[in-house]
Amino acid sequence: MADSIGYGDFEKVEIRVGTIVDAQPFPEARKPAIKLWVDFGGAIGVKRSSAQITVHYACDRLIGRQVMAVVNFPPRQIGPFLSEVLVLGVPDENGAVVLLKPDLKVPDGGRMF
Repeated sequence: MADSIGYGDFEKVEIRVGTIVDAQPFPEARKPAIKLWVDFGGAIGVKRSSAQITVHYACDRLIGRQVMAVVNFPPRQIGPFLSEVLVLGVPDENGAVVLLKPDLKVPDGGRMF
């Protein structure tokens, strides 16, 4: 387990829900990945992310899926692609990523608390 943090530290991490509006293969990535465009609605809009989720997800099956993502990390260059948000997931029993999503459909842009 990581070191304990204060509630103020947690409040600094902005985790919001968004809907995947586009997903494309990312053959240039060092590890198999998919390029995602996620709509967070309102002031945030559509942001890009690269995710190593090819074990459980195909591009065409991701469109319309809601996901949780950290939206206030600085952008990160991943090869020729600029990743603007960190889509969140947890490992399955083999270490492959399973995306985090809300149980029910919720408005895009909602902040996790």
